[in-house]
Amino acid sequence: MSGLPAISDYEIVDLRFPTSDEAHGSDAMHADPDYSAAYVVLRAGGEAEGHGLTFTLGRGTDVVVASARILCDMVVGMSLEEITADFAGFWRRLTSESQLRWLGPEKGVVHLAAAAVVNALWDLWAKAEGKPVWKLLADMPAERLVSCVDFRYLTDALTPDEALRLVEQNDAGRADREAELLRDGFPAYTTSAGWLGYSDERIRSLCRAALADGWDTFKLKVGADLEDDRRRAAIIREEIGPDRRLMVDANQRWDVPEAIEWVRQLAEFDLWWVEEPTSPDDVVGHAAIARAIAPIGVATGEQCQNRVVFKQLLQQEAISFCQIDSCRLGGVNEVLAVLLLAKKFGVSVCPHAGGVGLCEYVNHLIMVDYVRIGASLENRVCEFVDHLHEHFVDPCVVRRGRYMPPTAPGYSARIKAESLAEYRYPDGPVWSERRGSRQ
Repeated sequence: MSGLPAISDYEIVDLRFPTSDEAHGSDAMHADPDYSAAYVVLRAGGEAEGHGLTFTLGRGTDVVVASARILCDMVVGMSLEEITADFAGFWRRLTSESQLRWLGPEKGVVHLAAAAVVNALWDLWAKAEGKPVWKLLADMPAERLVSCVDFRYLTDALTPDEALRLVEQNDAGRADREAELLRDGFPAYTTSAGWLGYSDERIRSLCRAALADGWDTFKLKVGADLEDDRRRAAIIREEIGPDRRLMVDANQRWDVPEAIEWVRQLAEFDLWWVEEPTSPDDVVGHAAIARAIAPIGVATGEQCQNRVVFKQLLQQEAISFCQIDSCRLGGVNEVLAVLLLAKKFGVSVCPHAGGVGLCEYVNHLIMVDYVRIGASLENRVCEFVDHLHEHFVDPCVVRRGRYMPPTAPGYSARIKAESLAEYRYPDGPVWSERRGSRQ
């Protein structure tokens, strides 16, 4: 990092892929998602660039792009050394800017934009150090790692001193855990066979292909129609057999009583967890569902607005599985806060992924959690969705149902120039042709 110039300019792209054409990503609340991203490039003189993105579903990406421009303007002129010397302080200033704070604070469109900018800074930092982001954090002194976290609003549940002890207690075995990951990878699960818009025949064929590739944990989208869900759950259970794990994901479709009854109607299919059974903001509702459907677990976090909601879910024993999202939270700094909270409360971290770049991002985060914070593979899996990886310069690598640690310096977010040109919205060829065909 020594001698790296100040951040001089930036570029932001509204990037959209027409995944709704084939029902990829479809669930009970999102019938026609076009996987998209607000894509940020920070330039620090010469060829030094940090690439970051935040995941969206099509319409509204332009609003995130507009917010990201405001935040990027705050970064221009600052050096990477200046930012990382007090990364928690910088993160607070960025996410709590006095006028923008009125639009949040720390949630919604502005927080999504903050994730893209913050993740681009981590990409720039890791490249400057010649390491993948996970390795940058794996090698970092415990005090430096913990210093990246803003503990405001958290100290009733976790203090900086407690967090430091949690990291330090894992130091003795971290080299062994890192070697294990490099050899064996981190366990994953697949959602690619279970989208709501897929036909029964497609579900069967995708399950069989996944089994042949070594997958042993599967997730099914549910929530639109109970009998349809029962039929589809029966198909997957029949295809994968009695010994493999099956989860369901309702994507916030139900009220609390409805969630409890619906899950009970699906319990015969031996579910490991139900994901997002109700509003992502309803901590008390999640706790009530968790008590009612045990031993089936509750998983949530894909749309948790910030570390404070995660803190409350953990304090209320509302979740058995903590699903961080690399872009819903405000970048790596806030993710670290949630990883530390989950460790304090003894809850397994099982990240949400898929979309545009989320698998690439979480591949770093699961490695950091195992090496430095969670230090366990018990009841831990990370989502994998096999869409759009071909557009990335350094796509994630998954072998026999396990994520392999990234090796290239940075945060794996750089998208190929030809993909940016083709899928840029609204003037890229893919979208220009569609507008022309409708005229």
